[in-house]
Amino acid sequence: MKKILIVMLLVTAGLRAQTESAFDVGEWFKFRIHYGLVNAGYATLEVKEATKNNKKVFHVVGNGYTTGMTKFFFKVNDDYQSYFDKKTGQPYQFIRKIDEGGYKKDQEGFFNQTANTVLVKDYKRKSEKTISVPENVQDIVSAFYYLRNHPNIDKLKVGESIAIDMFFDDETTKFKLKFMGREVISTKFGKVKSMIFRPYVQAGRVFKEEESLTVWISDDDNKVPLRIKASLAVGSLKADIDNFKGLKNSFKVIAEK
Repeated sequence: MKKILIVMLLVTAGLRAQTESAFDVGEWFKFRIHYGLVNAGYATLEVKEATKNNKKVFHVVGNGYTTGMTKFFFKVNDDYQSYFDKKTGQPYQFIRKIDEGGYKKDQEGFFNQTANTVLVKDYKRKSEKTISVPENVQDIVSAFYYLRNHPNIDKLKVGESIAIDMFFDDETTKFKLKFMGREVISTKFGKVKSMIFRPYVQAGRVFKEEESLTVWISDDDNKVPLRIKASLAVGSLKADIDNFKGLKNSFKVIAEK
């Protein structure tokens, strides 16, 4: 079960079209990850508060880990963090500390939004480098929250998409999200109205093709990620929301389970 948290962050880059923020300090999500019929692990995302450059900022902590028998075959323990501006959503700093079946990375990145650069410190390799990036670039964690407040989400017609620049693995890529329609789905908490999106991701390394991911997002003021399906290079992955707390707005269930 490789790259659990990466999948969660990429495909749940979710989705709100109002000027008021869709989230606040104290929000917490937990997702249950299935690999085929096996309960492979969990992923969590929590919004905290910190101080950067003498101002209060959002500090998001994301963790992904395998559980049960899965961890004996392929142990995953991922830690992703981001510090970003409460008003603009622009990131100040990211942390990526992962162990995926023995593949390890320990990096920290510092954004200079004025100079459009990222200073990446690699603690495993004991090296650092400065990389040029476009304006308004996001890291993989801040992108999730930035897009939840995107002004064009509810204006999209079926088949239309939005795109942002995202910095990951020492390079900037275009992350595109295509709107597929609406659907009522059954969740652990009952039936919920959802919006369906299909992210465009790089094919070959993890996923079968560009459009191998589908995500269902709650069609309310929170834009909560409800379900994810992904076709991987080997097998398939499914993630369902398992628990949450601290939502800024009420979670709308149209029928109890």
